[in-house]
Amino acid sequence: MIPDPHDTIVAIGTPLGGAARGIIRLSGPRVLASLAWCFVPDDPQVVLKNLSTAQAVSGSLTLGTSGAKLPCDLFLWPDKHSYTRQRAAELHLLGSPPLLDHVLGNLCRQGVRLAQPGEFTLRAFLAGRLDLTQAEAVLGIIDSTNPNALDSALQQLAGGLSQPLSQLRNQLLGLLSHLEAGLDFVEEEIEFVSREELADKLSSAAHLIDSTLEQMTDRAQSQSLPRVVLVGAPNAGKSSLFNAMLERFPSPAPAMPALVSPSAGTTRDYLSACLDLGRCRCELIDTAGLEVPSDCRSITGTAQDVTHRQMDQADLLVMCIEATAAPYSDNSSEIQWFEGPVFSVLTKGDLAEGDGARDLGQLACSSLTGEGLEALAQRIADQITTCEPRNGQVLANTAL
Repeated sequence: MIPDPHDTIVAIGTPLGGAARGIIRLSGPRVLASLAWCFVPDDPQVVLKNLSTAQAVSGSLTLGTSGAKLPCDLFLWPDKHSYTRQRAAELHLLGSPPLLDHVLGNLCRQGVRLAQPGEFTLRAFLAGRLDLTQAEAVLGIIDSTNPNALDSALQQLAGGLSQPLSQLRNQLLGLLSHLEAGLDFVEEEIEFVSREELADKLSSAAHLIDSTLEQMTDRAQSQSLPRVVLVGAPNAGKSSLFNAMLERFPSPAPAMPALVSPSAGTTRDYLSACLDLGRCRCELIDTAGLEVPSDCRSITGTAQDVTHRQMDQADLLVMCIEATAAPYSDNSSEIQWFEGPVFSVLTKGDLAEGDGARDLGQLACSSLTGEGLEALAQRIADQITTCEPRNGQVLANTAL
């Protein structure tokens, strides 16, 4: 259900957390009435309702019934030249979360309602300020996780997608008008468009469609996270490591932990979760243990197919080797075909006797004690921010 565009809406326009400045944004017919009770200009000659052009007004904000005042700057768009083409305003004040929530609550008690996600952009689209591709680009800017995705979304917002589509539409409409004119005057010896010209224009239109589709595909790829796949023998500790990494480096998106068991072969499908490693994010994938199935049509055979599909789509493989196994067999023959970067990690490090793993220069981890998880995260981050992924894009662009 589309919210009423004639309501006056309000929202905090700055990220969560403390900052030197916080912004509260309003849009709708009751903006001035809502501001009248709380904002006082420093210049007594300034009357907000008399302003006819966009202006910045210095003043103070009255906080509730206590009469306390706080310095505040007001940016007011009293006419149709705002982002939403409605009367709009921004309050710029100290970026204290409790303070922003307090002002937001007081504004809501004045007949203003909280904006729904994306509602300011929805109003801009409905008012003709943005076309549909530009409105979608706003979401792309908000959701971008790397500079490449941000650049692509900014280009689309600037008309990088709508302009070619508009150009294509005009070309096809012009071509159609010539064809219709030729049909109307078919008995006259008038050639509005030749066969060669028609073929050239259709070929040009097809080329423009292909280039636009390529642009959209590149943007979708730029927004995808690098895929880090855990592989190894059955019962090598992959699922426990998956859960430990998910707990240590969680992302805002919730994820289902993997089922673990002392019995080999517990994992039959794959699980994925987004990890926030600090300077970059990645998608971590847990897979079934590598083994040779006796029957390709069995559950084990199906599980191996799923594992190999995930490996084929991986940007980085992490080979999990049980630290208690001597010698440290890494099943390298199972992944020889993989062309991307691979490194190994010794799991169940808390059960290993001595420092044999460290003597061999191996990275050892323990899902139980947390030993080595930070080092593993650092190693993954180093790999995905310096290596060229298999989809041809530089993973350094995933740095936050």
